[in-house]
Amino acid sequence: MRNSFLLIVAAVLFIGLFGVSSIYSSTCQKEGGGWEVIYQRQLLWFIIGLVLFTVIASLNYRWLWDWTYLLYAGIIIFLILVFILGSARSGAQRWLKVFWFNFQPSELAKLILAVFVAKYFSRKSVDEVDLISGKFGIFRGLILPLFFVSLPMLLIIQQPDLGSGVMIFFLFLSMLYLTNVKIKYIAIFFVSMALLFPFSWYALKSYQKERLLVFLNPNLDPLGAGYTIIQSKIAIGSGGLFGKGWLAGTQSQLHFLPESHTDFIFATFVEQWGFFGGAALLFLYSLIIRQGFVIARRTGDSFGRLLAYGISLMLATQVFINIAMTLGLAPVVGLPLPLMSYGGSSVVVTLISLGILASIDRHRAVF
Repeated sequence: MRNSFLLIVAAVLFIGLFGVSSIYSSTCQKEGGGWEVIYQRQLLWFIIGLVLFTVIASLNYRWLWDWTYLLYAGIIIFLILVFILGSARSGAQRWLKVFWFNFQPSELAKLILAVFVAKYFSRKSVDEVDLISGKFGIFRGLILPLFFVSLPMLLIIQQPDLGSGVMIFFLFLSMLYLTNVKIKYIAIFFVSMALLFPFSWYALKSYQKERLLVFLNPNLDPLGAGYTIIQSKIAIGSGGLFGKGWLAGTQSQLHFLPESHTDFIFATFVEQWGFFGGAALLFLYSLIIRQGFVIARRTGDSFGRLLAYGISLMLATQVFINIAMTLGLAPVVGLPLPLMSYGGSSVVVTLISLGILASIDRHRAVF
């Protein structure tokens, strides 16, 4: 347990340091709009997140079992309030103003849904490793949990926040596979999704359709929808093996790369530190994710085991989608890179999630 905890903490500290330094480098030369304190805010949220990580790691994670449905109801209320009281930025209404902090409920929804799915398919006893899903029929094993997951997912997509919605969908599919639900039910679900997929095009907003078309061919609109991804590829490619050095990246320093401190911070980082810097960052993420899987495998409680897998998959999915997006291997969906991208909600929720992971290892590990 001690080794896993220390490895996670060390990786988190390094990634957080990389994130704050990259945010500073991409905003320090911008004038007006409070850019000079952006990195300070990120550092503050990171410290707050570390405090919450430490506190939650010391608590028994089983309290989440008793509070799961209340947490689920609470996040539904928050997501509805976004449409009523939420503040809008760049055409998206995703934030609730809480005193001086802009809270993004969709970030918390990812974690709560992982908790919800873990409880739904688990036994109550702390001594049960086996899940109860093996006896479920198609209604309890697939349709009912899909309904509970789809409700917040659709609310998030309507904000619009397609990236978080897609991530929740992939997280549910991954956890569904791990729950031992009968494979034929999962196959039926995939076939149904494949049949409905062509019709989903008509449900997308015009800018979302544009992003998908640009993903297939960025040069379709090089000065418009394709501009960001083209600049991201230039930044990553220009970093070479060792990078241009801190504060020396042309695409980020000269502001050619939009959202260089948020969704495209990976491109900013690789431009400055090169291929080896990017590889080191990926290694740190893989270290956390691998420790999450190790914790899950040695946990003697079905709820804790599935929750550890869910948190690890949540982090892995978000890292994969964000980095694939910056490389032009996935459509631009506006998903932050955990612990790196600027944003208090993302940083704090990620550290809370890792605190739960450490708590699972501390309280239910099988040695």
